[in-house]
This record gives sequence, structure tokens and C-alpha cells, in this order.
Amino acid sequence: MITVENLSKYFSDKKRGVIKAVDDVSFQCKPGEVYGLLGPNGAGKTTTLRLLSTVLRPDSGKVSICDYDVINQSSEVRQHIGFLSGDTGLYRRLSGREILRYFAALYGLKNHQFKQRLDEIVELLEIGSYLDTKTDKLSTGQKQRISIARSVIHNPPVLILDEPTAGLDIIASKSIIDFISRARGNGKTILFSTHVMREAERLCDRIGIIHEGKIKLQGTVSEIRAQFTTDDLEHIFFKAVGMEPPAI
Repeated sequence: MITVENLSKYFSDKKRGVIKAVDDVSFQCKPGEVYGLLGPNGAGKTTTLRLLSTVLRPDSGKVSICDYDVINQSSEVRQHIGFLSGDTGLYRRLSGREILRYFAALYGLKNHQFKQRLDEIVELLEIGSYLDTKTDKLSTGQKQRISIARSVIHNPPVLILDEPTAGLDIIASKSIIDFISRARGNGKTILFSTHVMREAERLCDRIGIIHEGKIKLQGTVSEIRAQFTTDDLEHIFFKAVGMEPPAI
């Protein structure tokens, strides 16, 4: 469903020169699979996901999603993905229902299709109790669930989620993790970024560890553990990015 081959994106900075935000990255996310992209802040996770979502244009490499090329068939790609960015905004004066209706219309859903899909999303994300509340009155976790609902209102086969639990408390995070797990159970292909090792262990069929724009290590959790002398994924992460694990 997602194939990334030798993907690169460079930026210019007056002080630092050329910054290789994404540097020759390759990976695959198979149908019905959850692939976790792990890395510290500034590792290249967000830039990679923005390239896949067509928000940014690659400098080199090839990306296909559902057999559509992200450069030459960007409109088709956007129809087949649900993209949640870390800076996804909501219209403060609109309720969740109004926002979802608006985005459903953008995706061409008819009124009866919207009503059916809304019922499904309300159940999946448990947003019924505040669906008609203006979003500026919602908590951070409630806003995040509305943002995810907005991203999947058109029922795309592929979800691309950039740190979906960032800044959420443990209860709000659990609801997002449960949603991802249910989405996989419904056959969705999911690529998400995180720096929370526990999320990766619980959810991911395969993971890729990215640092300084490069994939340092990837495979199933079992395959990655087999390459090291510990089962501690956090310890493995530090080793993969060239750092010593913290002392216990």
C-alpha cells in the first residue's frame, strides 16, 4: 500500500547550509499493517510523512500509495489517505459535527454517505458526547479525536498519523491507541510516527528507527530485538541512533 524508495528532501539554511531532512529513505508498509516510524525530535519523521501526504515535494526518490505516485498523481493519493499532522488546526467557532460535514463535502460525500460515516466515526472515536460543542471549548484530547475524525471522514484505506498522541494525557492517549488498533482490525494500512516506545511495541507490525534523516534500523520488533543483546526497545533505540542508553 505504501512504497518509499530512496526518498530525499533537503532544505537550505543560511547558517547551517544544506540540511538533509530526509536522506535516501526506503521502506514499505503492507496492506493491513501498522508501520511505526520512531525517532527523536528533528530526526525527519514529520518531513517524511509530509512528503508522503503530498504536502511537500521530494527532491529525489519515489513514493507510491495504493499504486498512485505522490508527484504525478497527487490528487488520487489525497483521496486514498487520511493525514493527521502535528499542526492540524480546527475551526474554533465550529462544532465537531460542522467540521466533519464540511470536510465530507470537500471529499464529495453525499448527505446520506456522510450520515452513515459519521455514525461509524462517532462509535470508533467515542466523540458523541461533545460532537455538537464548539471546538474552542474542547480539551486537547477531545480536539485530537475530532482532528482524527476529520482525517478519516472519507474512509480512506491508508492512514498517515504524525505523533497522534503527542501532548495527550494517559487516558486520551489510550483512546487514540485503541482507535488505531481497531482501524487495523478493519483492514486499514497505518503509518504513524512516535517517540513513545511502548506505543510502538503494542501497535506496530514493523518499525523503522530514523535519525538525522536516515533509517538506521527497521524490521519487526522480534527481528530488531534479535540483533541486540536486550529485549528493551528503548535501549535498542539509543543504540541505533548512536547514543548510550541512560543508566538505570
